[in-house]
Amino acid sequence: MADPEQQEALLLELLNSTPVVNGVAQDLLADPEAARSWQRAHGGSGTAAELRGLVAARDALQEVVRGTRPATSLAPLLEDVTSRPRLSPEGVSWQLDAPAERRMAADAVLAWSTVHQTLPGRLRPCANPECRLFLIDRSRTNKARWCSMAVCGNRMKARRHYQRTRDALTD
Repeated sequence: MADPEQQEALLLELLNSTPVVNGVAQDLLADPEAARSWQRAHGGSGTAAELRGLVAARDALQEVVRGTRPATSLAPLLEDVTSRPRLSPEGVSWQLDAPAERRMAADAVLAWSTVHQTLPGRLRPCANPECRLFLIDRSRTNKARWCSMAVCGNRMKARRHYQRTRDALTD
């Protein structure tokens, strides 16, 4: 998977596969049939072994992005993964060699690395403590805080307004 936009899409969709819906944490990869469909839609084979690697990568990447785990903890996900140069008339490209069941997990880790290097500090969790989603901040000022301004942004602003109003009444 060489296209950076595809890499970012895979990474964000994987990170965001554990949303909170109506106050309840969900796992979009918990149902085997839904997981198979998700895997195939993202270029995977849909096997159970591939899913285990993908879930391990997701969980580790979520912790790394949240800052609760060091980036070096991703190393086991890249065991037996190599990259070989391939020369063509267009130039040099890199071919990823990974065991089939760990290919998607390796792609996700490489996507994280690309985003981490090319957009440093812009991949982050939503600032709403009740939300479990992630965002890539593409704003010029690098100050985006919420996965969605329409949902989390408005909720947090309304909550702060309510708190200020309540505090003013008690003073």
